[in-house]
Amino acid sequence: MKLTRVAEAVETKYWMPGDDYVKHIAAALDGRIKDDDIVTVSEKALSTSKGHMIDESKVQPGFLATVLARLWMRIIWGYFLGQVCHLKQENIRRCRTYPVKEGSAHKQVALWHAGFLSALLWGSEGGIDASNLPYSYVSLTLENPQQAAEEIRSGLTQKLGKKVTVMIVDTDKTYSLGGFHFTHRPNPLKGIHSFLGFLAYVAGRTLRLKRRSTPLALAGAKIDVAFALELAEAAHRCRGSGAGPTVWDMADRFGVDVTGVTWRMLQGLRHMPIVVFRRERLPRAHLR
Repeated sequence: MKLTRVAEAVETKYWMPGDDYVKHIAAALDGRIKDDDIVTVSEKALSTSKGHMIDESKVQPGFLATVLARLWMRIIWGYFLGQVCHLKQENIRRCRTYPVKEGSAHKQVALWHAGFLSALLWGSEGGIDASNLPYSYVSLTLENPQQAAEEIRSGLTQKLGKKVTVMIVDTDKTYSLGGFHFTHRPNPLKGIHSFLGFLAYVAGRTLRLKRRSTPLALAGAKIDVAFALELAEAAHRCRGSGAGPTVWDMADRFGVDVTGVTWRMLQGLRHMPIVVFRRERLPRAHLR
């Protein structure tokens, strides 16, 4: 069963820092959801609305961060690990021309907030993400995604009178080896193992393990982990990547450099941070 066929992406305005995301979600879903539906919400949109971001233009990188940007990214990822991990040729080229100034600041933030092993990744270090954000801003992961899921579910019950299941999802991948699921990013859904940062990513990519977007939290129902992964990946495919899957794609779309995207540019695009699944159309064996 292709879950994208039973998924509906819901468009909203671009969520700015300080926005009431529960209010925006309720307004977007008014008249569009039923009891027991499963509502998935993008972690990135939530982090942005919470202002959980850092302006990297104000970061002074240290020696290690500069080495990671100048040598590790350009040489190790550009000429070795990029091939080993089966990156697209375009992304390998981007690693080889990795911007030292901006990249050093980014690696410093990764060292601070994600740790050394995650800073060794070529992108999305520990869930830190620069795509769909302007200027030199990057978003950090939610500190408590479960709390956000519970808050959204409670808000939809109060505002719309609907009892739904809420899942927070991220496009960073979880890799599966049989029934063992692991990811490089922190705070995944219970049952998904988060460890070793860079090494988990390299192992999953090198072995070409099955990879799917990562569910982070679930409120309102119990769903087995494997099916939660399927829902997260279907939500990603249905929702799309907004301005682009990477900061380079976003910059190319607008015809500017990697720090030249503005809030206004992003506000002019379609944004679909919410995807709804009708529970009645889903395989019941996975839902409790």
